[in-house]
This record gives sequence, structure tokens and C-alpha cells, in this order.
Amino acid sequence: MKKVKIIIADDHSILQHGLCNSLEMEKGFEVVAKADSGHSAIKLTNLHRPDVVIMDVSMPYLNGIEATKQILAKNPEIKVIALSMHMEKIYVTGMMNAGASGYILKSCSFKELVKCIQTVLSGKHFFCQEVKHLITDKDCVPVTDSPVSVFSLLSKREREVLQLIAEGHKSRKIAEKLNISVKTIDIHRTNLKTKLNIHSIAELTKFAIAEGLTSSLL
Repeated sequence: MKKVKIIIADDHSILQHGLCNSLEMEKGFEVVAKADSGHSAIKLTNLHRPDVVIMDVSMPYLNGIEATKQILAKNPEIKVIALSMHMEKIYVTGMMNAGASGYILKSCSFKELVKCIQTVLSGKHFFCQEVKHLITDKDCVPVTDSPVSVFSLLSKREREVLQLIAEGHKSRKIAEKLNISVKTIDIHRTNLKTKLNIHSIAELTKFAIAEGLTSSLL
């Protein structure tokens, strides 16, 4: 019997390894890779082509929402499950609009995670009890079918720069992370402020948190 190939994307090492060990002990599951950021999740998904990606929502450098969008844009057959400590509606609907098939809290039991994996593989959505009441049918529509918002007008690179700014990184550090010049980062900063009609780093950070790009808990 063919095993279900799984990638775990979470920047907390203890949780990542504990979850990996538990999944490997479950009959029919195989963890093919572990990622500690959104960028590595995308890279490893393209390399291993798993059946399921278990995705943390809040990760540094590239969050789970953006990573999910990019993964499913190239691999729409893959099932993404959000595994998060956040139960606020903005994170839940953000992941659903990105194309995720399920959302489960880190406080849930391992048994419920297994049930979630089995459910999404059958073609259905799965939400743990704590967030189920937040979801409507329209929340499960991919972002391309959603109404246009100011945030949706930002390019993929602008969203990456915005997250890194909100996490407190300076232009030089952001340039190193994204492998582009400091001058290009400064251009992105200017474009962000113009598009969003925002004029300070504090306001950019507040906007990023409101859109679920990052969290004040990071």
C-alpha cells in the first residue's frame, strides 16, 4: 500500500520533530521532509511533491499563507493543512482563501490531526471545533475568486518585503534574505507606502498584522 507523503513546515524545532515522530509511527504515513520557513516549504514541496503539507501559519521571512498560495499555484493537487496557535478569523480565512484544505489548532489532539489528514485526502475540508464556527462556504474559495482588496494589489515580492519590515528587519538584512539590492528594497518600501497610503514603519507593521502576514507574537 502506497504511503501518504507528508511535509511538515514549522519553525519550532521541538514541535516539528515530535510531530514527525508521531506521524512516522502512524501506519500509511511517511514524512519526506521538514521545513522551518515558508521559503524552504516551497522549495521542498517542489522537490518531493508530497500528498500533504502541514503548514504553520506564522513563520519568519515568509508566512504560511503566502507559502500556501505559492505551493498551490504550481501544485494544485497537493493538500495543505494549517496547523496554528491562532484561532482568529483573519488567519483562518487567510489560509482558506490561499487554498488550504484544513485548519487545526496546535492545542488539538494528534488523533484529530490524523482525522484531518484523512478528510482532506478524501477531497473534503476539515476544521477543528474551535474554528469551525468562523468558516462560511465563501471562505473556502481561492483568493483569485475573492473580491479585490488593497492587499491583493501588492506583488508577491512586495508582500515578502512587507512581512520582513513588520518583523523588524532593516533594508540591508531584507536585501540579504531576498538576495536583491538595498536600493531595490528601498524602492519596494516606497511602493508599499504609496499603494497602501501608509507613511510610517509602525503603520506598515500594523497593516501586516491586520492582514495576517505576521503576528505581534513573532
